[in-house]
Order: sequence, then C-alpha cells, then structure tokens
Amino acid sequence: MSEVMKKEDAKELARFRPATDILEREDGFHIYMDLPGVKKEDMAIDLEEDELTITGRAVRNPNPGEKFVEMQFGDCEYVRSISISDIVDRERIKASLENGVLELYLPKVEKVQPKRITISAE
Repeated sequence: MSEVMKKEDAKELARFRPATDILEREDGFHIYMDLPGVKKEDMAIDLEEDELTITGRAVRNPNPGEKFVEMQFGDCEYVRSISISDIVDRERIKASLENGVLELYLPKVEKVQPKRITISAE
C-alpha cells in the first residue's frame, strides 16, 4: 500500500463491498470490480490458501481553491474476498486496473492429459 494509505490509517474510512461481476468461461474466470477513485498504488490483492482478498482506498483531495459542493464518491475503503477452487491456476492469476474497473483473470488449470507409462525391461 502507498505511504498515503499508511498515514491515513489513523482516520477510519467507510468500508464498502464493491460491485462485482464474475464470469466463467472455458479458459477460466473473469472478474470485473468497480473501484472508483482507487489508484493502483492504493490497492492490494492477496491470495491466502483458497481466499482472494482485494482491498483498495479512494482518497480524494481537492486542489487548492477547490471544495466539494457534493461528494458521492468520498474517501472510502473497498474490501472484497472471493473463495477460489482448486481448478484455478494460482500461478497465472493476472490483474489490471483501468478507468476505475479492476479486471482479474483466474485461469483454470490445464486439463491433465492421459499418459502412457513406458515399461522398461531389466
């Protein structure tokens, strides 16, 4: 997490569970998560055993001479945990953040192909 987030830890932020779409396709799972105002450096994605946890903070600081007249996307923290199964290839999970939408790709493990075992004679 960024230094800004560490300094802001003393300030309690409202917590939200972000809107999320999860699609299963033949190649794996595609997860789309709305995280308005969250920057890449203010986000963490952790995988511990079968739990994928996404956290991110949105902190809006107006420029000098500006003030918010109305604020609907105020300072907040987003937290979402997703259980994943053994069919997800944990080593190939990918994430990208663009225009406030986090996209996660959780590929399925490749199918194990039948294999013939060679018998050696002594």
